[in-house]
Amino acid sequence: MTIVWSDSRADVDWHELEALYRAAPLGNKNAGDLQVVFGNSMFCCFAREEGRLVGAGRVLADGRDCAYLCDIAGLPSHQGIGLGKQIIERLMAQSQSHAKIILYSVAGREPLYAKFGFLRMKTAMAIFRNRQAAIDRGLLSED
Repeated sequence: MTIVWSDSRADVDWHELEALYRAAPLGNKNAGDLQVVFGNSMFCCFAREEGRLVGAGRVLADGRDCAYLCDIAGLPSHQGIGLGKQIIERLMAQSQSHAKIILYSVAGREPLYAKFGFLRMKTAMAIFRNRQAAIDRGLLSED
């Protein structure tokens, strides 16, 4: 597997990225919304194999205090072979000057992030537009 890496949004086909997130599966994120959220992110990472987008991720950050890793995904054909690890490593390296790096995980994937030194936050809280769906997916707890 020869991966070509890019941090540039300039050559991204947003519909291809939409399909990647659907396949990953990280939900239905439409191309227009992805263009906005990646455009507003301080750091981005795109992985291509033979010209095809196979992985991506981004970081929302303020430049000093807080960096939030999000939307880290790889095609199912490229999961379990280290692509996700490489995306995380690249995004963490770009974020290293921040005082804290935060992420939230798909339920059940926490052990993967623990390997990078992430610990569970005891004080994190969130409001989701679709509260019940987030509870059903294991992202929120009413406890």
